[in-house]
Amino acid sequence: GAFVMFLLCIANTELSKIPNLSAAGENPEAIRYTVPSDAELLFWGKCLTASTLPLDPEGHPTPAIFTRAAYIMANFPVMVVRTGSFLPPACPYIEIPSSPGSNPLEKPAVEEAKRIYSWAKALGDHLSSLDSLMVIGESVPGGTTSAFLVLKALGYDGMVSSASPNNPSNLKIKIWESCRKRYNITEGTFCNKGLDAVTLLGDPMQATVAGMAMGSFNKSRVILAGGTQMLAVAAVLRHEGYDGDIEIATTKYIALDKSAHFASLAENLRVKAHVVPMDLSGSAYKGLSDYEKGYVKEGVGAGGALWYANHLGVPTEVVVNAAEQIYANLLEGISS
Repeated sequence: GAFVMFLLCIANTELSKIPNLSAAGENPEAIRYTVPSDAELLFWGKCLTASTLPLDPEGHPTPAIFTRAAYIMANFPVMVVRTGSFLPPACPYIEIPSSPGSNPLEKPAVEEAKRIYSWAKALGDHLSSLDSLMVIGESVPGGTTSAFLVLKALGYDGMVSSASPNNPSNLKIKIWESCRKRYNITEGTFCNKGLDAVTLLGDPMQATVAGMAMGSFNKSRVILAGGTQMLAVAAVLRHEGYDGDIEIATTKYIALDKSAHFASLAENLRVKAHVVPMDLSGSAYKGLSDYEKGYVKEGVGAGGALWYANHLGVPTEVVVNAAEQIYANLLEGISS
């Protein structure tokens, strides 16, 4: 059948509380609301849990506006999967129970990674009986850092992206160095032990998305919707013995990120990357045209949702225009 589904996996990690690490905000209180806001915006077109707009400290909107626009324009089914978020979203969701990821500088990050993975694998197996295509996105503040740590532990040397134009690469490297010393590991220690890397250094989203993908591959085409965080998921899959095709769809802002190594990491992981050529340079809104300057870049499955809309016959420009309207409505305080 031609049935398709978009899944948004939401999670948190205590890493986001480290100052200057997450572009979601300096304020740990605000970061608590990022995840439910993204899910609610995708589902309802407005945020119910937080009273403030889903903007970063400089006023750039969450990439969820693109995911929402793609969903509205292409009319595909959406499901939210909660796994270890601080707060539940005020919308329907399915849950793979988990605590938020711990800060690996203090203790192992996801003690239950193997159980989460096996439950997610079963869920993927169930869902893929219905779908011939699954697109899986994520919302995890601070998640590029847990992605970096997992990639390093699995032996991949390359910088991940950031939602800020000034990638806090040195801070990420410093956190890796501290973890390395703390746990007495080196780059590649967890070669062929993908879930062990997640258990020590990752976040619950990685275990969930890797499991869902692994459970779906034999029946469905799976598109991992995201940037470097999905490369970490791809690495976990490879190091759990998956040798088949892995596809990632992301925005051009990830591919163009000079501070990161998306293309070379994708090549090392034998990942087929679909890069969506969106253009926001002409936007009337600074919050959107700034995406061209390296703000935000990707998240909430934005690139994958745009790819998906294209796949269903809706051009990128149509989705981008719709996203602009969603942003305008948010700014005016009305919801479409």
